[in-house]
Amino acid sequence: MKKRKDEDRIVYQSLAMVTQFGLNMIVPICLLSAAGVWLDRKFGTSYLTILLFAAGAVAGGQNVYRMAKRLYGNGEGDEEQGDADEDNRDIEENE
Repeated sequence: MKKRKDEDRIVYQSLAMVTQFGLNMIVPICLLSAAGVWLDRKFGTSYLTILLFAAGAVAGGQNVYRMAKRLYGNGEGDEEQGDADEDNRDIEENE
């Protein structure tokens, strides 16, 4: 029975991670696209939506890249985790 619960937990964690990736990509695109539509209507232009959509796609891509980098630990920019690991080792050595 315990094995089944562990498997279910892994499935739910994977589903949550996939959902986070999607949200990290779609939210900046939608927000900046909506701002572009609003600005185009306000100023009577027709190109700001496209520019802001592209900026949202870049921002979403960066969000997904940073999240993947943090999850899989494939980067040098994870100083906080490294500090936490060092603190844990210090505590274990002192005990």
